Amino acid sequence: MTTALINGSVLTPAGFEQDKAVLVEGGRISAVLAANHPRVLDGGRHDLGGRLLLPGFIDCQVNGGGGVLFNHEPSVEGIRAIAAAHRRFGTTGLLPTLISDEATVMRKAIAAVDAAMKQVPGVLGIHIEGPYIAPARKGVHAEATLRSPDPAEIALSTSLKRGRTLLTLAPECVPAEALREFLAAGVVVSVGHTAADYDTVRRALAAGVRGFTHLFNAMTPLQSRAPGAVGAALEDRDSWCGVIVDGAHVHPASLKVALAAKPRGKVFLVTDAMPPVGTPDPQFVLNGETVTIKDGIARTADGTLAGSVISMIEAVRNCVELLGLPLEEAARMASTYPAEFLGLGESHGRIASGYQADFTVIDSGFKVHETWIAGVREAAR
Repeated sequence: MTTALINGSVLTPAGFEQDKAVLVEGGRISAVLAANHPRVLDGGRHDLGGRLLLPGFIDCQVNGGGGVLFNHEPSVEGIRAIAAAHRRFGTTGLLPTLISDEATVMRKAIAAVDAAMKQVPGVLGIHIEGPYIAPARKGVHAEATLRSPDPAEIALSTSLKRGRTLLTLAPECVPAEALREFLAAGVVVSVGHTAADYDTVRRALAAGVRGFTHLFNAMTPLQSRAPGAVGAALEDRDSWCGVIVDGAHVHPASLKVALAAKPRGKVFLVTDAMPPVGTPDPQFVLNGETVTIKDGIARTADGTLAGSVISMIEAVRNCVELLGLPLEEAARMASTYPAEFLGLGESHGRIASGYQADFTVIDSGFKVHETWIAGVREAAR
C-alpha cells in the first residue's frame, strides 16, 4: 500500500518545498511529487497539517535515555527503552553508545545491539567509546577500564554482525597495526578522549580515521604553536566532526569557527545523551558516582561534565538560536550529515526517492509531533 504525506513543508535536498507529496511504499520513499500529481490522488493520504517534514534525526552518540544507561543495561530491553525515549524527540536512527567498560560488558552490549537491530526500530549499530583512550583526557570514563587493544579485544570490537560499528579511540593509545585491523574490518574510527599531538592525529587520518568525537571536548586544543587534535580536525577537509550543541560543552563562538573551517556537511550533531533524557530525573549514577543535573547540565561532584541531557530536537533548535543557522542546515546536521559519516548516505538522511522512509515532523516551535521509521508512523507522546 502507498501512503502519500501531504500538506507539509518538505525538506528535500533542494531545501524546503511546498506543495509536495512524499509517497511511502514498503518502508521506503517511492517518490517526491507535486501535490496534485495523479499518483498522489490514487492512494491513501496522511495530512501533515502544514507542519515541517524533516529527514529523521540520526544520533551517533547515545549513552542512555528513558532512565537507562546502556553500560548498566546492555540488553535488547535496555536499548528499546533508550530508543523510545529519543524517538519522542525526533531521533529515528541511533547508535547505542558504550562508555569504556570491561570486556564482559562490551560482549553483552555488542550481542544486545546485534539482536536489537532485528527487534527495535531505528538501531543502526553500536558506538564503542573507549576503552582505548588516554587517561589524561578520560573525562568521566573510569580509568581502571582503560587499556590498549590486544588481538582478543580487536576481535571483540569488530564482532558486530550487522549494522555500523563506530569506535572512538585515542590514536596514541592504539598500535598502528591494531588501527589498521579496525579499519580493515570496516569499523568507522573516530578520534576522541585523546592527548595526541597534531602529527599523531594527522597520521591517524592518513591511515583512514574518519572523524572526531565531540569536537573540542576531551582532546588537545588548538594553540599557536601546537595545533593539537582540534587543529588537525579543523584543517582536514575530509573528516567529519560530531559536536554537542548544548551551550555548555562548547562555546557558540568556537562552534561557529568550526563551521567556518570545515566544508559544509562535515559537522554533525550528537547528543552524548545520558539516562535523564525523557525523564524528570535530576540525577543518575555513572561508575558508582552520582551525577547531578543543574540548569540542564550534567556534572559530577567535582564539576566534570558527564555527557548531556539534551535531545536531538533541542540540539537542532540550539543551532538555530545560538549559532544563527537556517533551520534546513540545522536539520541536515541532525540527519543527512551523520548518515554520510556512517556511510549510510545512499539510504538514510534524505527525503528523496529510494531512501528509507524515516521522518521527523515538527512545528515552527520545534515541537516534535510524529516520527516515522521505515514507513511506520508514531505520534509523539
